[in-house]
Amino acid sequence: MYNGLIEFLKNKKICILGFGKEGKSTYNFLRKNNINNIMVHDEVKQDVDGIYGDSCLDNLDRYDIIIKSPGVVLKDIDISKFKDKITSQLELILEYGPKNIIGITGSKGKSTTTSLIYQILKDQGYDAYLLGNIGIPILDYIDEFKSDSYLVIEMAALQLEYVHKSPYISVITNFFPEHLDFFGEEEKYYNAKLNILKYQSDSDYGIYCSSNDTLNTYISKNKYKSTLYKANYDNGDIYIRDDYVYINDRKVYNIRNDRKIIGKHNLMNIMLALKVADIFNLDFDEVSKSINNFEPLEHRMQLVGTYNGITYYDDAIATIPDATMNCIDALGSVDTLITGGKDRGIDYQPLIDYLNNSNVNNIICMPDSAYNYASKINKNVIKAETLEEAVSIAKEVTKKGSICLLSPSAPSYNQFKNFIEKGNKFQELVKGE
Repeated sequence: MYNGLIEFLKNKKICILGFGKEGKSTYNFLRKNNINNIMVHDEVKQDVDGIYGDSCLDNLDRYDIIIKSPGVVLKDIDISKFKDKITSQLELILEYGPKNIIGITGSKGKSTTTSLIYQILKDQGYDAYLLGNIGIPILDYIDEFKSDSYLVIEMAALQLEYVHKSPYISVITNFFPEHLDFFGEEEKYYNAKLNILKYQSDSDYGIYCSSNDTLNTYISKNKYKSTLYKANYDNGDIYIRDDYVYINDRKVYNIRNDRKIIGKHNLMNIMLALKVADIFNLDFDEVSKSINNFEPLEHRMQLVGTYNGITYYDDAIATIPDATMNCIDALGSVDTLITGGKDRGIDYQPLIDYLNNSNVNNIICMPDSAYNYASKINKNVIKAETLEEAVSIAKEVTKKGSICLLSPSAPSYNQFKNFIEKGNKFQELVKGE
């Protein structure tokens, strides 16, 4: 399946830049295929030969190929001497992998949309793989890929930043200010994501949410070769009318169906997935069943359970205000919100205004972000230094029969390794484990 990839890599001097989960996956793939002229560069000392510590970004121009892991940020160094040598697992599979690659990106909703598209394909018997930023390195499964396999890949901005190849089908959920600590400015972040469309041909497809003004504006500024489809709640190629999702005036899904992923934002994710199904001419009765049975992903508006009359939801993935607001809208009876995390300097005024005009009565603010705007909220505001303290307070103040929601509106790595660790800890505390 990947003879062309091996030919490209062999007899090259290769740097693996970053030795986390994906870097280790790349190393194992190369060694298994007898490609041994490898040097690892990482900030943290590893158990293989390499260059570590402060010098790990030095002399990168001496390599023929630099396979960069997405967690490595190159914003503070001059990359002009080696920029053209940078590649990644994502770019290598786009160049040498199966044709049917569906790439999904966006500021929010990409994991849910990726997983939903994958599930729809699997339920109809396709040889599909769920890969990428969702936590599964692409090269881990390369031995299993066939020419007619379908690779459904979540693509983060840091994975797309240096690619020169785009997928057969590209899906973009939305644009919101994110990762500005990495990219420095919104335009660089959005342009990195738009690489998912940039290198498509006229036989490829792009699907995007034109209801998101920022995304719609950026796409309208560019001329892409692929066929583009707009998903819009009110109009476009995929739209909603009289309780149905339509694709080009064809009814394809009843939005009143009893499904497990709720909220307007998830309805857009569904609309995007429906268009992918349409491109592949899938059976829409079966597609509807897949959508209705699809379970919410962990830490994404995830029901934890009801304890002592209070229902708890874990939305630890919410790293921006829009995600928190969407979640509150979808759940409908949130009495207590636990929020706050690493402050990356984004504008929290829309969230402040939203909360001040909402039916949420208790706002439990955690460091650092929520501490910084707590004084601007006109509800019952309580500061908690730790998640343990926050949950303890929530159990006391939340009205019985209502909801307590964890939704940080910020990344979690000021106090936790990631949102997964924070969400798991929240669930443990709620359940008293």
